[in-house]
Amino acid sequence: MWRYSWAALVFALAAFATSTHQTISAQDAAAPTYYKDVLPILQKNCQSCHRPGQIGPFSMMSFETTRPWVRAIKTRVVNRQMPPWFADPHSGQFVNDTSLKQADIDIVSKWVDAGAPQGDPAHAPKAIEWPSDGWQIKPDLIVRGPEFRVPARPPKNVIEWADIVVPSGITEDTWITSLEIKPSDLTVTHHICISFIPHRENVRYYEWSWRESPRDEEGVATDRGATAAGAVSGRQGPRANAPVGGPNAGTGGFSCYVPGVQADDYRRLKAAKMIPANTDIVSQVHYTPSGKEVVDRPLIGFTLAEAPAEKRWVSMAISGASPAFAIPPNEANYPSPPAEGEFMADSWLVQMMPHMHLRGKDMTYTVTFPDGRKQVVLSVPKYDFNWQMVYQPAEPIFMPKGTKIRIDAHFDNSTGNKFNPNPNITVYPGRMTWEEMMTPFFSVIVDSKVDPTKVFELRGTTVVGDGA
Repeated sequence: MWRYSWAALVFALAAFATSTHQTISAQDAAAPTYYKDVLPILQKNCQSCHRPGQIGPFSMMSFETTRPWVRAIKTRVVNRQMPPWFADPHSGQFVNDTSLKQADIDIVSKWVDAGAPQGDPAHAPKAIEWPSDGWQIKPDLIVRGPEFRVPARPPKNVIEWADIVVPSGITEDTWITSLEIKPSDLTVTHHICISFIPHRENVRYYEWSWRESPRDEEGVATDRGATAAGAVSGRQGPRANAPVGGPNAGTGGFSCYVPGVQADDYRRLKAAKMIPANTDIVSQVHYTPSGKEVVDRPLIGFTLAEAPAEKRWVSMAISGASPAFAIPPNEANYPSPPAEGEFMADSWLVQMMPHMHLRGKDMTYTVTFPDGRKQVVLSVPKYDFNWQMVYQPAEPIFMPKGTKIRIDAHFDNSTGNKFNPNPNITVYPGRMTWEEMMTPFFSVIVDSKVDPTKVFELRGTTVVGDGA
């Protein structure tokens, strides 16, 4: 009797083990794998930042470098914190939208829950050939920018903005089709903006000019009027030797690096910028100390057109940070004075980038066409200073001559803002991150024969860029 019972038990256990193994095998077969299911998502939405030399804190270029981070990846993806994207989808579609569809989120989540199986490498999609050395573009021409030594602990923890002029090395009229500013140290670089200006015989190359402001013991600027003007108009201090920004200051427009920004690439729209022969480059820089002395050695890369372009890319920025701008203490929804202007030539809106500092809350771009019709072309309801996102409409938006643009923004100076350094003070316009800016950038394309300095006219606001 015991003998038959023992035999039956062994048979039952064997059957259970076989059944369990088959169930697990079926589950494994159904689970997403890295090479087949997850890698295509990473290539499309993540690797542009998560690769060597870019802003992502770790690389997603291989299974080995991705695997240790899978739990953090799932958390950020499920909460829609990554990839970063802040535009309201109801305000339009954007060609560079990296946000994940729900189906992609489900794949990543199931993959992590299944133990992040690697799968068969034969199922991997073709690797993307990213530019080398951390570039986003493959430059035809590289100009070495000026070195900047960032002290570990400057007085009052403030490094004022500075400007410097360097030769471009461009000796003949040149159409450029993309432009990228690449710092060597991303940890301390708040921004680097460049403008192109005509060469002058008395120019002083490689000599820093400082935009100094009187400040109190906590580093807050005390000259409100001068600080606001300097922050939003691109004016320089007495030691400056060339303009950066200001109305129509340059000849080839301006471009900026800020954390998270994409390179300026005009090729998608078959447009370009024309840089005249013997143009000089003005770099405007702002660095943030990290507690360790470092030297930043930025590079400026260009791709060059083989023939003159039919469409000219025009970049500009305007500001709502007028002298009336002042955020009261503990104000959770301060409305900034608006930034406004009018298009004086037929233009196509192709790019927008909101810019505020730590108290920035939201920003909305609205255009009013000559026939009175209004359209919200960009709404960013949850602005995040840590990600200076560029938004490129899926199709250029035609701005007939006479179209007006208005940009509105709100700021959160309350304790509910986790990034707020001090909710108990009045916040004024200024250059440091604990002060504020309300600076919407945008770009248009126009016919190449149009004078770029006559594309846009202000309506009671201040130009930051040079309109060229």
